[in-house]
Amino acid sequence: MIDKVFKAYDVRATYPQPLDEGIAWKVGHAAAEWLTERAQRDGLDHPRMRHIVVGRDMRKSSPSLAEALKRGIRDFGAHVIDVGMVDTPMTYFAINHLQCAGGIEVTASHNPAHYNGFKISRAQAKPVGTGSGLEAIRELARLAVEGAGERHAGREESVDLWDAYRDHLLRLLHPSVLEGSRVLRIGVDASNGMAGTMVPRVLGGVPGFDIVPLHFDNSSGSFTHEPNPLVEANLREVQEVVRARKLDFGVCFDGDADRCVIVDEQGATVGCDLLLAALAQDALRGKAGAAVVYDLRSSRSVREAIEEAGGVPVESRVGHVFMKAKLAETAAPIGGELSGHFYFADMFNADSGIRALLAVASLVAARGRALSEIIQPFRRYAQSGEINFENADKLGAIDRLKAAYPGAPTSDLDGLSLDAGEWWCNVRLSNTEPLLRLNLEARDQATVDRHVAMLAPILGHRVDH
Repeated sequence: MIDKVFKAYDVRATYPQPLDEGIAWKVGHAAAEWLTERAQRDGLDHPRMRHIVVGRDMRKSSPSLAEALKRGIRDFGAHVIDVGMVDTPMTYFAINHLQCAGGIEVTASHNPAHYNGFKISRAQAKPVGTGSGLEAIRELARLAVEGAGERHAGREESVDLWDAYRDHLLRLLHPSVLEGSRVLRIGVDASNGMAGTMVPRVLGGVPGFDIVPLHFDNSSGSFTHEPNPLVEANLREVQEVVRARKLDFGVCFDGDADRCVIVDEQGATVGCDLLLAALAQDALRGKAGAAVVYDLRSSRSVREAIEEAGGVPVESRVGHVFMKAKLAETAAPIGGELSGHFYFADMFNADSGIRALLAVASLVAARGRALSEIIQPFRRYAQSGEINFENADKLGAIDRLKAAYPGAPTSDLDGLSLDAGEWWCNVRLSNTEPLLRLNLEARDQATVDRHVAMLAPILGHRVDH
């Protein structure tokens, strides 16, 4: 069962099979052992280095899974700090604010309501994934047997950090919005997820925000629409309300509110790479020479925008484990992925949907222009979007693609990136499925369409979903 629930970046599966309270106990026990030993090995000597933060989302299975998880932590002999029903970035905040050995959020993010799982972070909210500790926790979980061996009486306490979280975030907001001299009207679709709890607790009472709420009720643990803002259909309601009420912009969060997608005042979806280009230019003001980390699938305009602002563009592999590590390595103030994850140094290099919303609000307030106008200068190229191709011989297809363009510069940082001059692309290999994922860009749509058609026979059977 253990192998069925451990994924590349977290623990996630359907509930109650294969993920149940028995496995939750094993994960808690194993994570407590690994996190506390890692903190000791790293020489961290804060008094709370045997404390583990536990937060949970609003899913029906989350309370019972959280209880079993906490029991496993305590049975190992570590101590639990329960921060309650919170968004995942709040758990990252709590780990740092309380200086703990790590933390675990009980959530399945954007997956349907019958899924659940655990996002594990070590001290300073550094990610735990494949290559950074998750395999070791999986092996420890295999060996853990509830009721066998000596039990240790770890303690548990509950802590309310909403005020501290709000204070930390609002310090990062543009003064004109905080004070109310600039009032922004924003449509917010919480997707019946944790943003429905978090947004009122953080933004409630701020004079410069006039929020039009959509799907804030998360009491049932179910979703009106899939809590995945990357699916264009899930943005329809916030797009409609932005247009109908003439709002400044809209935002749609995923289930645990660590990522979001923005729509402009016209209701048009803003590509996350183009949004990063705009946010990076603001983040680089007064920081010439600073790095900005970006997903290697991003538009070439992102790299150009960073360089134009005096920054250093740094490509990263896709995935929060790699993005967070690269931000820490380069001391970058900001980074972002096409998936709607935006990372901030002032949020401990972690991804945060609410921090991204504040960054967009501050951008609009500071520029005094419509969001579509701010983004327009970065719409320099035509993009294919991510296209999936089914192929059982993924590595063979990559080799054939290289051979088809022998003179083109390539990079294998994440799959294959290839620059053919008038067009360029990245092809990534799915970790879990026989799929290749193509992103191709050129100066015009005709060139994009032509070369996607030319690559298709090499990459396999196109799958549109």
